[in-house]
Amino acid sequence: MYDGLNQGRLDTERLRTLLAGLPLPRFPDGRLVLAVDVSPWLRSDAPCSPERLFCHVYGRAKTASQFIPGWPYSFVAVLEMGATSWTQILDAVRLGPADDATAVTAAQLRDLIERLITARQWQPGEPDIVIVTDAGYDVTRLAWVLRDLPIELIGRIRGDRVMRLPKPPRVYDPKGGRPPKHGPEFRFAKPETWPEPAVTTRTATTNYSKAVTQAWDRVHPRLTHRAAWLDHEGDLPLVEGTLIRLEVEHLSKGREAPPVWLWSSKTGATDADVDRAWQAFLRRFDLEHTFRLFKQTLGWTRPRLREPEAADRWTWLIIAAYTQLRLARPLARDLRHPWEKPTAPGRLTPARVRRTFRNLRQHMPCPARAPKPHRPGPGRPPGTRNRSRAPRYDVGKTVRREKTLIALQRSKG
Repeated sequence: MYDGLNQGRLDTERLRTLLAGLPLPRFPDGRLVLAVDVSPWLRSDAPCSPERLFCHVYGRAKTASQFIPGWPYSFVAVLEMGATSWTQILDAVRLGPADDATAVTAAQLRDLIERLITARQWQPGEPDIVIVTDAGYDVTRLAWVLRDLPIELIGRIRGDRVMRLPKPPRVYDPKGGRPPKHGPEFRFAKPETWPEPAVTTRTATTNYSKAVTQAWDRVHPRLTHRAAWLDHEGDLPLVEGTLIRLEVEHLSKGREAPPVWLWSSKTGATDADVDRAWQAFLRRFDLEHTFRLFKQTLGWTRPRLREPEAADRWTWLIIAAYTQLRLARPLARDLRHPWEKPTAPGRLTPARVRRTFRNLRQHMPCPARAPKPHRPGPGRPPGTRNRSRAPRYDVGKTVRREKTLIALQRSKG
């Protein structure tokens, strides 16, 4: 198996096109909802493996997070409506030491949306495709880069952010001067800076009791020539959207629930748009169940591979195997243990479908050819040692990016 992963070939573009053409789950209004997130393949004990980065790993306590060397992978999946542990992985890209995470994510989403349009998963006149992200993404930058695509970006943002309201109507000033570009500040942590919300909704939920949302239209960040906008030519744009504050009465087991702040690239949102936005964001957690299945059940991070290209091949094999499990959902029966509760056929989890997949595989055609007989190679002669020392690689980024516009101008001379 290791020889195949190290020296084999895999047509990933063809597999990506095939995944985009499969029947995909949709929300009740017929729209596609995608989620993008990063999951690391940790390789802390592999100094001979190149292109490793420091991956953020959460601990059990709030202050127990760590940065462990590994290969981070950016996954994009289609979400289903309702409580479920199923998703459909459509794409996976490994982030390298010289990559900018926002630029790679934008290119990944653009290629995927174009494949979905080519596969007629979206046609003109249909609702925009929704893409939900967590707080680690620059959602306003993604919204600006992908503004020409039929998508709506919804991302969680930190609770200590400061954004700007739309500029007030222009009033004649005899002194002249340029009118303001931004409106007053909107400080998330200071309610006295909040104006009257444009939309307020109240929804009764099963797990969180009453959910109350407040939404403000045309809220945008005050951009500066830093980070992703450092080399932007011309005036910085106004990336306006809808700011949503979601508050529920309690979490599971009676825990306190801090408010959640979301930003949507859609302006002029109605009550239905606001409710759809936060409900789609709550479904983003289903992707975490897929990551757990990949690592604990399908053995995604189990092989001890040295080369990152071999890890890419194994990742796509895991995605192909998971896709087969998803396609076998209507055919699977509930083979449960005596201590497990019975489940309806349409509500089987991926682990239970995998349990019964061995009974389905024998009735399916095999596209692969018959294996060729062969003998194992002689290997290294007994008593000899491997004298070729494998190279060691440093961990972390290899490209240094300037933080200010002045530093960028000095570096260019």
